[in-house]
Parts: sequence; structure tokens; C-alpha cells
Amino acid sequence: MPEPEPSPSLSPSSEKPDDLAALADLAESYRTMRSEIAKVIIGQDEVVEQLLISLFAKGHVLLVGVPGLAKTLLVGTVAKILHLSFRRIQFTPDMMPSDITGTDILQDDPETGRRHFVFIRGPLFANVVLADEVNRTPPKTQAALLEAMQERHVSAGGQTFDLPDPFFVLATQNPIEQEGTYPLPEAQLDRFMLNVRVPYPTPDEELEILRRTTGEPSPDPEAFLTADTILTLQRLVRRVPVPDHVFRYARDLVRASRPDQPEATAFVRTNVSWGAGPRAGQALILCAKARAVLHGRFAAGIDDVNAVARPVLRHRIVTTFHAEAEGIDADRVIGQLLDDVPNPLATAADRLTGAR
Repeated sequence: MPEPEPSPSLSPSSEKPDDLAALADLAESYRTMRSEIAKVIIGQDEVVEQLLISLFAKGHVLLVGVPGLAKTLLVGTVAKILHLSFRRIQFTPDMMPSDITGTDILQDDPETGRRHFVFIRGPLFANVVLADEVNRTPPKTQAALLEAMQERHVSAGGQTFDLPDPFFVLATQNPIEQEGTYPLPEAQLDRFMLNVRVPYPTPDEELEILRRTTGEPSPDPEAFLTADTILTLQRLVRRVPVPDHVFRYARDLVRASRPDQPEATAFVRTNVSWGAGPRAGQALILCAKARAVLHGRFAAGIDDVNAVARPVLRHRIVTTFHAEAEGIDADRVIGQLLDDVPNPLATAADRLTGAR
């Protein structure tokens, strides 16, 4: 992930009128997107919000859920309503890097009779790419995907080919059936902005799924945003102001996850073998900005950081064997961090009250 761009010290009163109008338009677009997605996807409100947060924060998502939870349908629906090109790649153990990036082929020129290499673009050349079961393909192919995600271009035959912009990768992992898989190393997991868990539907949602999917086909969602509009909104999210106490809170949250830091509690030192790095703090701030805008607010707050903490941190915290034996997972650790790390505003208020 690139370093965050410096955000000017903006407030609703100092922002440009065009920015304020664009922020209001994005909040309205978010409500429309949710209603269009609901035509096809039942429930999963939190998952949908997290996908859109990552898209507008210019990140990538790792989706984790058992088969049959409409992950592919959800991603395809998001691409459709945003009027973006969409490709699905089903990863398999025999897949090579060139199968996803593209390859050079030798062609004859009918006019000159000479032969020359022509690059045939692979399925990565789309705005939205669903990398299905990414842990079923060998590390070399995983590395090619993650390099493209980071660099946003593909190199072949000594040439560099830019990927489309916007470029949004959603990779899925199946939490069961781990036989014959190649788990992503922690350093590669860190390249995903969010790790989104797709839960089972509620009883009422599952009943509605049965009714809707066994009757007449649902209406297709309508496309109403373009790639250029999305790029403008991504740049706009970068300009959302963040108060200094929110920056400090995100920093403290990340540092408290590291067992070798003085900020770590006894719970973290006992149950965490490796904590989150600086990229986690960047993701917390960017996602907090995107969430604030989607909810119609002109500045990111601590509540926004808390709302995105689990999908941002859960794949960046490695628990100990002791924690695994006790049934303590990364989400439990994050919940404890949210309880233990003090809110800077609340701390300042407490000090002020004490001084009085």
C-alpha cells in the first residue's frame, strides 16, 4: 500500500464547496448502491459496507467464508452497479503466473512476413477481479497476483503494462477443506487492506433467500457510477480531514497489538506472537475516512476507526499456540485492544475533570 497522502487541515467550513457537494453525493450514492445490491444480495449489510469502504479507500479485500454464501454473486453485483469490468479467476494447483497476468505469443505479420511477439493480456486486466480460492494456487502464482495488486502493473517480455484504474481485487479463501492448499504468508496477507468474514445468513434472511431464489428471477441492479467518477471519489476520500487525536488513537491501537512494545498489555504478551505493522495504521485511517464519507460525515472519528478495526487487523495479528489452545483468535485479541486502548478525548476529559 502506498504511503498515505498528507491530508490538509480541512473542516466542513474550510472545504471547497465542490468537495462538500461531492461528499454529499457520495453519501447519497452509497445509499443507492446499498438498495441496488439488496435487489440481488439478501442481508450481509456489514460485508457490503466493508467492500465499498475498501473500494473507495483504494484497497483490496480478502473474503473468508464457506461455500454457498454468494461471495461471487456479491462481487459481480458490485462491479455491475459501478459499471466496471469484472473477471473471475478460479485458482487451481496447476495455475502458472502467466495464466493470470498474460503471456507473449509469436505471431506472423501478413504484410512483412516477419514474426514478432504480441502480449495477450490475462484476466487480471479488469477493474474488479475475483481471485477465487487464492490459497489453492502455488506461491509463485500467488506472488504474481499480489505484486500486481501492489504495483498495479504487469511486466512481461521486458515491457510494463498498466492495469486498469480503478483496480480492485477481492480474493476468497475457504476456511474449511485445507487439504492441498498453500496458505498465504503473513507478509502477503498484509497486502490486503481488509480481511472480511462472510457469515451465515440469519434465519429470516435464509428464509427470504429460499423464497427469492426459487421463484421468478430477481430484477437486475442498475449501473449508475462510472470508472472516472469512482477515481474522483477515491481522491476525494484522501482529502477527508482526520483530527490529530484520531491519528494518535490509530497509532496506539496498532502499537498495543505488538507484544514486544511497552504499550502491550499482559493479555497481548501472552496471546500474540506477532502484531500489526505500520501498514495497519495506514489502513485504519484510510478506511475510517471512507466510512465517514459513506455515512455522510465530513471528518473521520474514533468510532470509524473502531468500526473497521477487526477487518483491518485480524489478518495482521498472529496468535500464540497458547492462545489457539485456549480458543483465543485474532478477533478476541482485537476486542480486548478496543477495550484497553484509551480514547484520547476521554482521557483528556478525565484529566480536565480531575483538575477541577
